[in-house]
Amino acid sequence: MRSAPPEFETIEVAGVATEILIRGIGRPILYLHGGEGIEPDLAFVETLAAFGKVYAPSHPGFGGSDLPRRFGTVDDLAYHCLDLIEALDLRDCAVVGASFGGWIAAEVAIKASSRITALVLIDALGIKISGPETRDIVDLFFLSPEEQRAVIYRDPAPAARPGTIEAATRIARNRESFSLYGWSPTLHDPKLRGRLHRVSVPALLLWGAEDRVVKPGYGRAYAEAIPGATFSLIAGAGHYPHIEQCEATAGELARFLEAARVPAGEDA
Repeated sequence: MRSAPPEFETIEVAGVATEILIRGIGRPILYLHGGEGIEPDLAFVETLAAFGKVYAPSHPGFGGSDLPRRFGTVDDLAYHCLDLIEALDLRDCAVVGASFGGWIAAEVAIKASSRITALVLIDALGIKISGPETRDIVDLFFLSPEEQRAVIYRDPAPAARPGTIEAATRIARNRESFSLYGWSPTLHDPKLRGRLHRVSVPALLLWGAEDRVVKPGYGRAYAEAIPGATFSLIAGAGHYPHIEQCEATAGELARFLEAARVPAGEDA
């Protein structure tokens, strides 16, 4: 078991030591981070905490969470999330995922849980919308970190250098685990799009208007595959609107969650 940074807790989830950040009070919001780990999303987590109690785990293999030998697919991560929801006894839970975390969130939603009552996907990866010869998703694995930032962000700034050996180790571990789960097929499950009809909770898809990793047309196709889903663009943002336009993204999300709230005494 790796020691978590001071602001994180470590909990056991079906035998897997899982690092988790918990912030806020109120309705539970499970936040699933992207392929760079939880670190770039910390400001967004703090912003979300104004609207509910946010549970932000590091996926197995990321950050300080253990990586069991049996783990190697996004399907494994989705079931781990369902185990985490049960371990924490979360109910009336909104599941929010960004980028790679959006893919995981979609996989969680199609597997169904009476504990989940809303789904928010932010520039989610995970589906195939074109033919086999057409690339829908930029292959991030063949880009240098600098090239990745150039395609991910609308206005990329130089990456901050890790201040400690521990921080550098976490970055390296996050990259390795992202490759493990997303390498083949590249950042999608060819069967996921055909299963999205199983999503039975209100769903919102938020998309950076200038996303170059998965363009807005990809997001619209994602939304069209989910019954009753709403699609909304975030202006002035690329693939990470929750980072580049944190307040605007959190505001859209909060309004959706309030509208989708199940009244007390009613079944989900």
